[in-house]
Amino acid sequence: MAEMSDSNLDKTTIIQQAIASCCGAIITSLLVTPLDVIKTRLQAQSNPFPRGKCFVYSNGLMDHICVCENGDSKAWYKKPGHFKGTLDAFVKIIQIEGIKSLWSGLPPTLIMALPTTVIYFTCYDQLSEALKSRLGKDDEYIPVLAGSLSRFGSVTIVSPLELIRTRMQYRKLPYKQLYTCVRSKVATDGWFSLWRGWSSTVLRDVPFSAMYWYNYECFKKMMCKEVGAHEPTFFIAFTSGAASGSIAAVITLPFDVVKTHRQTELWESETLKIPQRDCTSTWAVMRKIVAKNGITGLFAATRYSLPHTYRNFSNT
Repeated sequence: MAEMSDSNLDKTTIIQQAIASCCGAIITSLLVTPLDVIKTRLQAQSNPFPRGKCFVYSNGLMDHICVCENGDSKAWYKKPGHFKGTLDAFVKIIQIEGIKSLWSGLPPTLIMALPTTVIYFTCYDQLSEALKSRLGKDDEYIPVLAGSLSRFGSVTIVSPLELIRTRMQYRKLPYKQLYTCVRSKVATDGWFSLWRGWSSTVLRDVPFSAMYWYNYECFKKMMCKEVGAHEPTFFIAFTSGAASGSIAAVITLPFDVVKTHRQTELWESETLKIPQRDCTSTWAVMRKIVAKNGITGLFAATRYSLPHTYRNFSNT
């Protein structure tokens, strides 16, 4: 009885898991966002964003499509700057605009990213415990199942909310008009239109999560065995997360390129009134990229793989 009560005390509650996920998400965003802000500023410098053009903004937790405002806008991504490279941009932004500019655009995206991260990691922990009680504690497929199902669920829940958020951002609508925005979208295109772009996100995120968690648990056990530790230290957890995240990011990068392509094309067709082509399926977009840029085109957006490498660190 004493052993059972001790094991129950050691188990984290759902609230503790949610709080830990939330804290990890905020720390991840604070670390990764400056890298994406600099990337966006360098892109805008070499190729200024016209009104209605889209770009991908990542806070390290999830990607967000941002629609550019009109030409005389004072948005953070339109601020002038003459940067020679990443390090030069980092130093000049801090010197001229202040250190806060490195986290430009972060607060609005956290409205979506924090709930997504909390749902994802809390579901993963709960599913892992449920599967361990049914399949056995040492079943190696538990991380694959729990990771895939929790990511599938969080993507399905958040996908329509993210689409509505982008629409409201472009039209500069307050959150009070959220219901009106959803109703008009459903009335025009039907309920399933809220999940446009969902398939490409699932094709990227579900395999990423399955590979990440499987490799993460394997690396963690292997390193604990090597150093003779009963519980993983911070270094073991962080190293396992970095290695597994890097592997998963590289393997799923083609789907990441396709997802980015489809989302930006979708929003540019809405904002610039460009009619969408009929062949917009994931495989059709992939074939088009290969035909235009060769097989290397599917691995060209290396810059997008960095946030994915870090996105699961909040659970380590």
